[in-house]
Amino acid sequence: MLHTLRFLAYSSLICASGLLVPGTAAAAGDAQPACPALLQYSFPRLQDEKPQALCQYSGRVVLIVNTASFCGFTPQYKGLEALYAKYKDQGFVVLGFPSNDFSQEPSANAQIADFCENTFGVKFPMFGKTAVTGPQAAPLFQALAKQTGTAPGWNFHKYLLGRDGRVVAQYGSTVSPENTTLVHTIEQQLKTK
Repeated sequence: MLHTLRFLAYSSLICASGLLVPGTAAAAGDAQPACPALLQYSFPRLQDEKPQALCQYSGRVVLIVNTASFCGFTPQYKGLEALYAKYKDQGFVVLGFPSNDFSQEPSANAQIADFCENTFGVKFPMFGKTAVTGPQAAPLFQALAKQTGTAPGWNFHKYLLGRDGRVVAQYGSTVSPENTTLVHTIEQQLKTK
């Protein structure tokens, strides 16, 4: 009996850590999607700078956006939050990456977080200030530019990834979150399982 209790406790500990107990297998429906190459990066969370693995968004439709607080396109935060709120329960997420590459995000991470939440009610995941262009760009943005042939030319450039983690479209800064083509593409990707 004691041996059985120890085994169960050990099994619970191992399963909670995400590992399988030797000799067991996950049920077919329990398998997590493999983490695609574009999501195999970690970034500090904007609010507290704790590292966050982007693999946690595997299997979702992902809109990656470079943002800034002092830009003519900054009001797009409102539309991005509306998209996130409308589709998040269907497997959609917006990932925001503040950047000062265009000299319109001079603030520190805590100030950016405060601005986003208090001004636009942003609830979608935001990450620490990130370089998005040129040789100093974060590897994620280098990979996005390589795959699409387009690096962000300004703030609020958008890359849409399908559930398989591949880029299905990219949109320049002037394409608003309410744009019918963007919304239609998101809806089409959400239908893909």
